[in-house]
Amino acid sequence: MRGALALDRTDPDVQLGRFQRAIGLVILGSAAGAAALLWFAVSAGDPSPVHRPSQKVLPGGWRVLYDTEAPAVRVLAAAAALAVLFAVGIAVLERRIANRSRRSSNDRATPLAPKVAMAATEGVFAGPVTVTVLIPAHDEQASLGQTIASLLSQSHPPERVVVVADNCTDLTVDVARRAGVEVLESVGNTQKKAGALNQALTRVLPQQGDNDVVMVMDADTVLDPGFLEAAVGRFTADRALMAVGGLFHGEEGEGLLGQFQRNEYIRYAREMRRRRGRVFVLTGTASLFRPVALRTVAWSRGRSIPGTPGDVYDTAALTEDNELTIALKSLGGLMVSPADCSVVTEVMPTWRALWAQRLRWQRGALENLGAYGVTPQTFRYWAQQLGIGYGVIALGAYLLLAVLTVLSMEHWVWFPFWTGLGAVFVVERVVTVWKGGWRARLLAVTLLPELVFAAFLNVVFVKGIVDISLGRPPGWKHVTRTRGSSPALVG
Repeated sequence: MRGALALDRTDPDVQLGRFQRAIGLVILGSAAGAAALLWFAVSAGDPSPVHRPSQKVLPGGWRVLYDTEAPAVRVLAAAAALAVLFAVGIAVLERRIANRSRRSSNDRATPLAPKVAMAATEGVFAGPVTVTVLIPAHDEQASLGQTIASLLSQSHPPERVVVVADNCTDLTVDVARRAGVEVLESVGNTQKKAGALNQALTRVLPQQGDNDVVMVMDADTVLDPGFLEAAVGRFTADRALMAVGGLFHGEEGEGLLGQFQRNEYIRYAREMRRRRGRVFVLTGTASLFRPVALRTVAWSRGRSIPGTPGDVYDTAALTEDNELTIALKSLGGLMVSPADCSVVTEVMPTWRALWAQRLRWQRGALENLGAYGVTPQTFRYWAQQLGIGYGVIALGAYLLLAVLTVLSMEHWVWFPFWTGLGAVFVVERVVTVWKGGWRARLLAVTLLPELVFAAFLNVVFVKGIVDISLGRPPGWKHVTRTRGSSPALVG
């Protein structure tokens, strides 16, 4: 299903195809079907007899009602079996797909596959790995200085740093020049970050040798001091490696909202470490690419992958980093996000800014799936979106049941089984953010605030589905930070 290849994707206002328009409904409908099957499995059979909760009097005369009845073993077994089967099935299929891609020698279907790449460079020494950094920047005068400083203070400094100034109206260009780096200003660009990067890459890529890797990083990102040294070491040790992505952590500040985002990023980084760096997304915060990978993507656009021929970044994609990741995987590219390549990135300062950011991320991810369809390389992304859809249904049902229970009871009743299950969940929440310090742990142990944050993200997910299904044009919001003033959200 590659319906997007038939579209004129050079037009930013192109109408989505039927499959793309329905992508969110397909995912949410599939998740609802899975939830219905689980409900049927655990509800089949005779209902348990109605009984009254027991009562205890605790020291001090406090009367507590409690219910000792746990769900039937059949119910627990069915739920656990379905969860395990789903998780194991995803893991097995993902490993099988990855292994087939690594072993592929088809230089037409998978021109970036490890066997193809190794054969092309066998016996050839292209010199030491060098790094050219592109920093796309639109009105980033407040943060750009720190970003450049973190690059120049690397244990392995880059050979070249280029700030790609895109339609800037502030002092971004002056900040870059004072820092002593090159500036490339976009010309007539109306295609946001992807368009500016395409313009820069048309100038930079022809100058790149096989070992002259290109790094793209956001202008609000600060690299850890050993980031480039670790990434260069990876490229030097593995000729088949096409890209290295960074693991991002949230900057300090912005109160409770900032801590929500930091906890979220900590959990993501932990998951990447558990996956041994197997990439979900080559994040735009900081990622490095071999020139052959970017050239192959540009050549393949409009042929085997969506996009305009000659463009590295698909300007029709809302989330260009996610789309480029899928493009590289579709071409067989090997990529990693090592734990020693970490960065600090901005967190959204307001709920409105966070809403705009996550709506763009979520809608972009769904539209990318609609563009690429169901393929072995997109299987993991489909499973991830189905998991999000199922989570929306599960959390919504949980919160609704909790409200109905509170409103229908005359006395509060403690349920030992569900209390114990909740305690296990709290422990998991705390353990997964332990490295974030006491603030992260305190927020996790209180549980309810993070459930509210999760519900907020679920609403964003549903909003993205509604917008896609109704064909509403996507928006692009950018948080502009200026010294001495509050952050502004602009289109």
